[in-house]
Amino acid sequence: MRLGLAALCALCFTADQPLNVRLGYPADAKLLIINADDLAMSHSENDASFTALDQKLVTAATVMVPAPWFGEVAVYAKTHPDADLGLHLTLTAEWQTFRWGPVTPRNLVPSLVGPDGNFYATTDEFVQHAKVDEVETEIRAQIERAKAMGLQPTHLDAHMHSLYATPQLFAVLKKVAREYRLPIRMARNEQVFKDLLPYVDASYPFPDAIFSHEGDDVQPARWKDFYLDVIKNLQPGVSELFVHLAHDDAEMRAVTVNYDVWDAAWRQRDVDVISSPEFRKALADNHVILIGWRPIQKLLAR
Repeated sequence: MRLGLAALCALCFTADQPLNVRLGYPADAKLLIINADDLAMSHSENDASFTALDQKLVTAATVMVPAPWFGEVAVYAKTHPDADLGLHLTLTAEWQTFRWGPVTPRNLVPSLVGPDGNFYATTDEFVQHAKVDEVETEIRAQIERAKAMGLQPTHLDAHMHSLYATPQLFAVLKKVAREYRLPIRMARNEQVFKDLLPYVDASYPFPDAIFSHEGDDVQPARWKDFYLDVIKNLQPGVSELFVHLAHDDAEMRAVTVNYDVWDAAWRQRDVDVISSPEFRKALADNHVILIGWRPIQKLLAR
């Protein structure tokens, strides 16, 4: 049961308390953010994610401002002001034939683009070439573009974990997030984030754990089992589960051509699982409380 209004007073909580308590819940409460990544990548991705947001199958989503279908997301944001939308800061473009580049004029951020004038396809290539000052220019441009189009972001993370790749890049993400008073994706259980914990103030509000499956680590036959196991094993605190939603249609198959991970079928399976009765029942049976990023954003603002 959620605590009363009096307990929500900022004076009632201290920065060394667990995040769920700081948010006004009991210490044994299991809070879960279900975040849909990659909004704006394609119409298929948008359509599946908008449906999931509207049906409250997910509680938040992150948007790729440089991606081709950002305009559709901006319209959705204007007509759904309560939607919990963050920014999936994008500095890579991984698909073979479906490419995008920076919001900033390319001559101002030349280290971020490859020979085709678009972002590099891998995080390793991005790290090898990117200049930190140009990275900061571009991520600020993405935030400002989103705001100018009517999207008020609730949080930040990075597509393909590009801004978590080195302490120097992470420092840029932290700096910009602090200035905009936005929380960032972090956790204590995954190595990509654990390596950066020494660079994060202990009082900074971020989830305790994060879950997703990466690449080919889960076989299709066990897709639902993976997610059900995550829910059944959630610990008290705040966790994030991030998914990638799209339809297995002609558009998405063209986008992900020659990929057998994160492809159209992969994303359709995510849709099927989070909308399944078994997944919704697991949430209820395990007394999981769904939240978005906005409560953490408000906590940070205080």
